[in-house]
Amino acid sequence: MRLFLFLLLTTVLPLNQTFAESKTKRLVVVGDSLTEGYGVAKDSAFSSLLEKKIHESGKKEWTVVNSGISGATTASAVGRLKWIFKSKPDLMLLILGANDGLRGLKIEDSEKNLSQAIQYAKDQNVKVILGGLYMPPNYGKEYSEKFKKMYTSLAKKHDVLLIPFILDKVAGDPKYNLADGIHPNEAGHRIIAETIFNDIKGQL
Repeated sequence: MRLFLFLLLTTVLPLNQTFAESKTKRLVVVGDSLTEGYGVAKDSAFSSLLEKKIHESGKKEWTVVNSGISGATTASAVGRLKWIFKSKPDLMLLILGANDGLRGLKIEDSEKNLSQAIQYAKDQNVKVILGGLYMPPNYGKEYSEKFKKMYTSLAKKHDVLLIPFILDKVAGDPKYNLADGIHPNEAGHRIIAETIFNDIKGQL
């Protein structure tokens, strides 16, 4: 009997330890059509490519969840998070605001919405990384500058990591965008995944 218990314990404990060590961690990417991967295959969207990069770095316990919805604005952020967080993510990458800017919405409103979303996530013990976006200069220099500074201000206020420009080396280059000049093509998504990974790898 004692031998049986010994064998049982020596078998179960390592299994439990292995299970604990291999527990899946979830990184949820909350965004709009950029995140969703408009115009490209699901496996070619930057969220999928980011997961591959994370796994290749040896952190195979991470799952990256694509929570992008085309047309989404910051106004829907908190409402979406209440549903998304039912999956209990460990980390959120928030990339919203492009549609606000393209529609010329008040930056003060966008900033308030994003601030509430970040605070909601922190209240749920979800670590936050903020993805910064720029507006094209044709929207007016003042508006574009205020839009850019919005992300810096939010990151400082909430003490979260900021990826300064998600579309770095992609925006404005026809080689990396679809014909609409707004959404990245597959090559563009590869660059975005690389940009994000380089900035967040220390947070994983």
